[in-house]
Amino acid sequence: MNHLLQKYCPRIDFDSYEDFYANFEIHVPHDFNFAYDVVDEWAHFEPDKTALVWCDDNDDEQRFSFSQISALSKRLANVLRSLGIEKGDVVLLMLRQRWEYWISAVALHRLGAILIPAVTQLNTKDIVYRVNSAGVKAIIALEESYVSAQIEAALPQCPSLEVLISVNASESERAIPGMDRLFWLSWESLVNQASEDWERPTGEKATTSSDIMLIYFTSGTTGFAKMCCHNFAHPLGHIITARYWQQVQENRLHCSVTDSGWAKFGWGKIYGQWIAGAAIFAYDTAKFDPKKLLERIERYRVTTFCVPPTMYRFLLQEDLAAFDLSSVACFATAGEPLNAEVTLKWEEATGKRIREGFGQSEGPVLLATFPWLEPKPGSMGKPSPLMNIKLLDAEGKEVADGDEGNICVTDLKTSYPPGLFVGYYHDEERTREAVGGLYYNLHDVAWRNSDGYYSFVGRSDDVIKCSGYRISPFEVESVLVEHPAVIESAVTAYPDEIRGSVVKATVVLTPQYEPSDALRQELQDYVKHNTAPYKYPRIVSFVDELPKTIGGKIKRAQIAAADAGQSWYE
Repeated sequence: MNHLLQKYCPRIDFDSYEDFYANFEIHVPHDFNFAYDVVDEWAHFEPDKTALVWCDDNDDEQRFSFSQISALSKRLANVLRSLGIEKGDVVLLMLRQRWEYWISAVALHRLGAILIPAVTQLNTKDIVYRVNSAGVKAIIALEESYVSAQIEAALPQCPSLEVLISVNASESERAIPGMDRLFWLSWESLVNQASEDWERPTGEKATTSSDIMLIYFTSGTTGFAKMCCHNFAHPLGHIITARYWQQVQENRLHCSVTDSGWAKFGWGKIYGQWIAGAAIFAYDTAKFDPKKLLERIERYRVTTFCVPPTMYRFLLQEDLAAFDLSSVACFATAGEPLNAEVTLKWEEATGKRIREGFGQSEGPVLLATFPWLEPKPGSMGKPSPLMNIKLLDAEGKEVADGDEGNICVTDLKTSYPPGLFVGYYHDEERTREAVGGLYYNLHDVAWRNSDGYYSFVGRSDDVIKCSGYRISPFEVESVLVEHPAVIESAVTAYPDEIRGSVVKATVVLTPQYEPSDALRQELQDYVKHNTAPYKYPRIVSFVDELPKTIGGKIKRAQIAAADAGQSWYE
């Protein structure tokens, strides 16, 4: 029996979803810190317990036990402290899925420093915005030509930066042309020379569960990126994500495919999984290749697996029968709604349905197809316990079954759920608007059927209003991906003088098809015949790829802004 789960959850086994929803609890200690209370705890009780299995495109492989993660993170914590990084300082990581990310994150948690994960694709403008908005004091980044060049170009505009550390560095210390006050230090050289002696801080340097641990820059699908804050209690909220939605198993490998710069990394590659005693499988690759991913699932005998719906669509383009996926007990997905056609094709190929989950960077999984629930194609499942999910109208009143409403986390004044974000960094007004009242409105629209299953409609600002009708982009997209020519699509409103807006579909085709007027007409007719005719796309545009956020969500607002002749900022 997992002693860590029992420590934080009075009860971990349940007879039904109803039992789970009514009786699941999480106990949050006042001083909970993931580094000490999870990593060090496993290292003490089971030193050789596998924490991480890592590989890359060159078939390099590294395996780490919890005792190794603990020791290396203590070394790095000593390094960072010697360089002036203290509790409350902000550190930006740009490490893709390098194994050093896990050690760096745990080291920062030890110190009580604030971690900002970021993708390696950020350009100079992105880096300047993040560093100056959050007052970033240090950057730990991969030594790759693009990454280094963008960071170095940003330095003259980033006065708060004091420390630069390079992972996989070619030399122990490297000067930066034209820059006297900063230079690159080698992560490996520093850690190899550091001591493992480390005591948990006390007094003012100790952390509490309410201190800020993590900031995600989350742009969603519109506007400038916001600084979403999570406190040290956040990892405990992901017990629901890992054990009860992804269904990770102790001492077995869990694989979530995600860059460390995405919030989904926190969902699937560290917090809830390690609390549940699972080992993380990480495949570090600069570019998604469905065939290579399938080969590694087969080779490493992955037990639980989670990727965004887009990746399932591309995996289905491969010959799945050529790969042994029998080790996978649970397939899961989140990030975008899962089209029913995809889950049915996946079940046909593997014998298992995909369990959908729903949430945001602002929290853990909020709705999901939990173990006691039969996956229903097109449905996100049912609400997570502790979250008090309700569908509310514009006046804050709960809507009836079958009616559309905004997904909201309610009762915040009486029961603030662990894992939910606690506000936006350095933005008290926006924090009050988001979580200072009785409920947090996600501004995602859904409806609930009479069995209690929730189905996604769309972002409130994505729903299309055309000739008096309200049209869900997801519904039209779901019909389009049923057609063999379509891998994925984005449905948006296109300005029209008579109707106000008409439906536009931006489509990515499978390799077997080429764009043509005949195919455009075929897709329009297909939608007319498979849903209400007024929903068909009057405009169909073919593209090689869709614009997406770093978390993999389609930027429908960017497409709509371009069509309206408006500028797009983020």
